[in-house]
Amino acid sequence: MVKLRKIEAIDQAVLDNIGFEWHTDLDGTNYIADELVEVSEQDAEAYYEAVNSIYEMFIEAGDYVIENNLFHELGIPFNLVDVIKESWEADPHWHLYGRFDLAGGIDGKPIKLIEFNADTPTGVFETSVIQWASLKANNLDEEAQFNNVYQTISDNFKRLIMLNDDIENFKEHYQGWKILFSSYRGSLEDEMTTRLLQSMANDAGFTTGFEYLENVEFSEEGIFNSKGEQFEYWFKLYPWENIGFEEPKLATILDGIIRDRKAIILNPPYTLLFQSKGIMKVLYDLFPDSPYLLKTSFEPLQGVPYIEKRVFGREGANTKIVDIDGNTIEETDGEYDNYGKIYQEFVDFPQNEKGELYQAGVFFAYEGCGLAFRKGGKILNNTSKFVGHIIKS
Repeated sequence: MVKLRKIEAIDQAVLDNIGFEWHTDLDGTNYIADELVEVSEQDAEAYYEAVNSIYEMFIEAGDYVIENNLFHELGIPFNLVDVIKESWEADPHWHLYGRFDLAGGIDGKPIKLIEFNADTPTGVFETSVIQWASLKANNLDEEAQFNNVYQTISDNFKRLIMLNDDIENFKEHYQGWKILFSSYRGSLEDEMTTRLLQSMANDAGFTTGFEYLENVEFSEEGIFNSKGEQFEYWFKLYPWENIGFEEPKLATILDGIIRDRKAIILNPPYTLLFQSKGIMKVLYDLFPDSPYLLKTSFEPLQGVPYIEKRVFGREGANTKIVDIDGNTIEETDGEYDNYGKIYQEFVDFPQNEKGELYQAGVFFAYEGCGLAFRKGGKILNNTSKFVGHIIKS
């Protein structure tokens, strides 16, 4: 049973002031829940250890996919295969950050991996800033969290240069390389998330710039902002699968830029391997006895309830829950019908006394660095609520 601590919601004017203007859902209700999930220090440590172990399994699974040419099985667009291989083999292509979605962990049940949002994960603003502010606004100990997202990602920016743990010597090795940050114009959430990451890079010691995606210029010489300034790194809050399937010309240009070492792109192309839910099947094949993995197949499962998902589906779209007898008990539509399917053993999320369900999300940036929750139904979609946490003493 999920134990909750009721809190006063942060005033909306305060949220507006810090740039968090997407605080109200379309139905007029608050997106940020007026409650915190209580977790123990042991729970927090278990989440931390789980994602660190799971990430190591992802590395092995990535090697396996590349060595056995399983890109088609994962739904990877053919025009990104070579650049994925290139980025996988070259050390400077550092994975900046991602978010693991997990079941269990706070109700006496084992932690189970649902999926890994490795390329363009949402929730970084909420996890790193809002839940900290929620504790502060309620006169609670802001340190009573598993939440070091801001500093950990900032440190990971330094590893773009150092490629190891020697981040204290970053200034001695930094040669003025610049990072251009980009998001869509018109999406406030995407823009503020991107600008928050830009702030983390600034704090790390980088020179940075911001440009809306439609104004970024690409050529065989590299990546430029609208003023013609060249950047050695480009962070784009735009999914790699969209580039591959919807922007084939851009995919070709970026392939050349990366091959000719004109720029490094964040997150790197190989994170598409991790983003594809198809890798869940590879993980289960490689590590069938892992306590963190659910049985997953490219064919409907027999003898267990399962959830059917699209390999690149988002926000719970095009998802189906099927019971042990093969009956559909819940289903959503969406725009991802053209993608392949996986079938993953169904597991319940922890619930409170009202029967409301909570999914844990743990950010990863070289290591596990921040916990938060989403509250919603069996299939979490864009109507789910963000719920912070507090480590109970």
